[in-house]
Amino acid sequence: MSRQVTIAEIAERAGVSPGAVSFALNGRKGVSEATRTRILLVADELGWAPGAAAKSLTAKKTNSIGLVLARDPANLGVESFFMQFIAGMETELSPRGFGLLLQVAPDTASQLKTLRRWRTTRRVDGVLLMDLREADPRADYFAQHPEFPAVAVADPTAAPGLATVWTDDAEAMREAVRALAAAGHRRIARVAGLSALVHTQIRDAAFRDEIAALGCEGMLLRTDYSPEEGARVTEQAIAASDPPTAFVYDNDIMAIASLGVFARAGLRVPEDVSIIAWDDSLICRYTVPALTTLSHDVVAFGAHAARRLFDVMSGSAPAAFLDSTPRLEVRGSTADAPIRSA
Repeated sequence: MSRQVTIAEIAERAGVSPGAVSFALNGRKGVSEATRTRILLVADELGWAPGAAAKSLTAKKTNSIGLVLARDPANLGVESFFMQFIAGMETELSPRGFGLLLQVAPDTASQLKTLRRWRTTRRVDGVLLMDLREADPRADYFAQHPEFPAVAVADPTAAPGLATVWTDDAEAMREAVRALAAAGHRRIARVAGLSALVHTQIRDAAFRDEIAALGCEGMLLRTDYSPEEGARVTEQAIAASDPPTAFVYDNDIMAIASLGVFARAGLRVPEDVSIIAWDDSLICRYTVPALTTLSHDVVAFGAHAARRLFDVMSGSAPAAFLDSTPRLEVRGSTADAPIRSA
């Protein structure tokens, strides 16, 4: 049986008096909010188990849920996925009188620090976790604190012990590669996002497996999801001695940026090169040519994730929920592979 952490230990670690610790842990006046937060975080680090009074404090409701994203704010401003996802969340939050507390963090460690602070101070009633990484400390932390509601927007393998809402990105990627191969494309490029993210790794593995199964040649190009990086790696790929005739992009904004790259290089879409984008935002339908996409309803995805978090907040046991499998929506940016002279 683990040893009970004492108030004296918490006080020593936090650099405050035992009285201040008692005030903070029991939700009483007498300490500043900054000191209370520091004490609660130290107590959490030491594994302090709250007594009845503190449990009463943490039982208060805030009518808000939290989301911390570790993305470049500049990229968030142009990538439509998160705006659509958050809009979907709001369709479930607003009717219930809930708000969203959104914070952008520079890295995973900062994400975890913010989430721990929110849990220990009961700043929010529950959290959504996104962009999970392999052995993500956020998933491990909330698995160890099942009393606090958390839902991971990720493949179930990335967050054991937590409720998850996910899309079958592996099958979607395989469908894209099969369609391009059936159209005669033998050299296919994948313009991928951040390699540390679990959903990127799942897409990578499916791409490699399907390329190998069909006897095609695959090129994996790594980016940070930004249009600048998408354009840069596309330029490098088409400068190769035997360039790809088809590209699959991990988001829509990189696919849109590639249109300019191909035009400047004198390549026609889709006559000379085919492209497929992910997510199918509205703008994909109004480019020239309109973009073929791996399409799913991102607004509905965000709403689904929010509903599952409310279920967990109401006491439902953690479970895995498949939201959808992105489907290939064929438009004007894909065609049969060009015939190249020997």
